[in-house]
Parts: sequence; C-alpha cells; structure tokens
Amino acid sequence: MADIRVLLVDDHEMVRIGLAAVLSTEEGIEVIGEAGNGMDGLRLAQEYIPDVVLMDLVMEPMDGIETTKRLMEQQPSCKVIVLTSFLDDEKMYPVIEAGAFSYLLKTSRAGEIADAIRAAARGQSVLESQVASKMMSRFRKPLQDASLPHEELTEREMEVLKLIALGKSNQEVADDLFIGIKTVKYHLTNLFSKLGVEDRTQAAIYAHRHGLAE
Repeated sequence: MADIRVLLVDDHEMVRIGLAAVLSTEEGIEVIGEAGNGMDGLRLAQEYIPDVVLMDLVMEPMDGIETTKRLMEQQPSCKVIVLTSFLDDEKMYPVIEAGAFSYLLKTSRAGEIADAIRAAARGQSVLESQVASKMMSRFRKPLQDASLPHEELTEREMEVLKLIALGKSNQEVADDLFIGIKTVKYHLTNLFSKLGVEDRTQAAIYAHRHGLAE
C-alpha cells in the first residue's frame, strides 16, 4: 500500500522540522514537502498533489483559512488537517466551513497527529476534544434560545415582565422598581422585541405560560 503523502504548511520552521522528524518515524506516512506560508503551500500542493495537508492558521501573506478555501477549490480530494494553537471561534469555524477535514491543536501528541493523518486518508474526520465540545455548544445554543426567548432578557427586563404579568400599570412598575416611566417604556419595547410579542397582554400570557409570573 502506498504511503500517505503529507505536505506541511506552517510559518514556523522549527515546527515543520519537528513534524517532519516525528512523522518520518511513522509507518505509511511520507512528508513530501514543506511550505512556510499559504502561497507556497498552494504552489507545492499543485506540484506534489498531497493526500493530506497539515495546515497552520496564522500565516502571512495568506492565512490558513484562505489557503484551505483555495486548496479545496483546486484539489477537493485533498484532506486538510488544521494544526494550530488557536481555539477561538473566529478562526475555527471559518476554516471548517472553508473545507478543513480535521482540527487539532499543537499540544496534540505525535501519535495523535499521525492517527489523524491515517484517519483522513480513510475519509474519517478527527476533532480535538475541546474543538468538538465548542462545536456542540455552538449548535445547541440556537435551539435553546429559540425555545426559551426570555433567557435573552436582562435582569431588569425580567423584573418588568413579572410585574406586568401581575397586571401592574407602567406607573406601578416604575414605583416598584424606583425608575422613571420612560425607562419602563424602554424596557417594555426591548422585552417585546426579544419575546416576539406585540403588547403587554401577549407578554403577560407568555410570562404565565413559562412560569415567570410571581
């Protein structure tokens, strides 16, 4: 069986040297080239046609997100494994949407990286556990927000909602909370929008249905 051909794209030379050294000891894996930036990575990918690319994210003049996007347009069968120190949303989600096949942190052990390369060659994605947890949280949150819109209310807006659910007027709400009438109206406008209701009556009904009224 032919070796899995791997291209390394990382702007830190010592990282590339280290990866090349540890992967050279792994059976069935061959490092066929190294690039210090995204532009060179694309050029070498066209020249060598790798099976797998280990891709850093933060590089100049072209970062890993744009490099991954362009590589997928040119070679859709190539598997990009992101290998980075970053776990922030503004980098992780865009590169996955761009076509990254797997996402690992540079704290991963050499054996884990090699296993991810072999898995990618079999068509299996690998996500580092912290990455998987963040993705699950991202996809669960919209469902929670959609079913419980009152969770978006501020503490003050919730207080106003509970009082109007008790049938209190704007003036009574203002007196109870020691705020002005204009402030009450401001909070009402905001909570109506967040709850998706049109008036006090609908807001009160919502509060009672969800057990928010005292």
